[in-house]
Amino acid sequence: MKILLVTDAWHPQINGVVRTLDQTVTHLRARGHAVEVIAPSDGYFTLPLPTYPDIRLAPFAYNDVKRRMIAFGPDAIHIATEGPLGQMAKILCHKWAMPFTTSYHTKFPEYIKARIPIIPLSWSYPFVRGFHNAGGRTMVTTPSMVEFLKTRGFTRLAPWARGVDTVLFNPDKKQAPEDVYAGLARPIWVNVGRVAVEKNLKDFLDLDLPGTKVIVGDGPQLAELKRNYPQAVFTGAKFDEELARHFADADVFVFPSKTDTFGLVIIEAMASGLPVAAYPVSGPIDIIPGSNAGWVDEDLRAACLQAAELAPADAIRHAQTYSWEAVTDVFFDLLTPQYKPRKRWRRVRRATKLAASPYHGVKKIIRKMLQNIRGLR
Repeated sequence: MKILLVTDAWHPQINGVVRTLDQTVTHLRARGHAVEVIAPSDGYFTLPLPTYPDIRLAPFAYNDVKRRMIAFGPDAIHIATEGPLGQMAKILCHKWAMPFTTSYHTKFPEYIKARIPIIPLSWSYPFVRGFHNAGGRTMVTTPSMVEFLKTRGFTRLAPWARGVDTVLFNPDKKQAPEDVYAGLARPIWVNVGRVAVEKNLKDFLDLDLPGTKVIVGDGPQLAELKRNYPQAVFTGAKFDEELARHFADADVFVFPSKTDTFGLVIIEAMASGLPVAAYPVSGPIDIIPGSNAGWVDEDLRAACLQAAELAPADAIRHAQTYSWEAVTDVFFDLLTPQYKPRKRWRRVRRATKLAASPYHGVKKIIRKMLQNIRGLR
């Protein structure tokens, strides 16, 4: 198939959404599918996301998005995010009666409220719901998020989980060749991810725990947290093998977020041999209970202390049930909604072939001349 992915979240951004989409695209291409990605980093003029300058948005790319969609002529379109590029693709799909799917990665209304508290959820949910309900299907990270979104009026929902790269994230990286936390008091309680207000890191850093709290990552809240929590260790962003070692050399992974819909770092931590402590919210409650790989509790400190007693082998075993091959299977099965493109989209695709002709410019001139001649008659 020719599959078009439109996303406002893509490289060089570093987050779970980008890793999920990147892995899915890689596995689809490995199966022989042609995948085109439209993202802000494709040379568009971009503006920083308010309150989060590391994320760049492309608000003026409509004409080029239109051109690329027509030129590619996709069999299926997936719009991954609700940002400017996602909105442009949705408008064009409606204009051409082209079926499309979307995915719900983050509790976007809660994300906005965490950053701009004066904006109530009742304002942002209708916007997000209208975006996703316009498509043929919305892929949601977990069954609990499916049920949650149903109560918010979302329709045509289907669960699409996440996978883990067990080649990169595994216990063999532990102290290989040395402990990255050498000299720090044990146990090491670690969080990996974006250092931003919606990740609720203050709840973690406020806990009374033995040993050392470590934050691995970068983001707009980093300077503030460094000032307010001098006893914690902030490593900055880590990548690839170095990131894997910062997982593997820790003792417990602490996940205080309440806005993530899955938490890819949870299963990356488990694959590295770390039990996980989290709140009982969507994402953790779909992954952790009954696994012996972590602990969820409204009392995050209690969850941490319980998780510290769990065996790393159980965390590793549980993570191995999440494979990117299985995740890609589900994505592909959900990709085409149960209806076909109507005549309007087929006409657009026929026009694409005409536009691709080397004589297209000449034909346009001739057509214009004929129109002028008719106008003189």
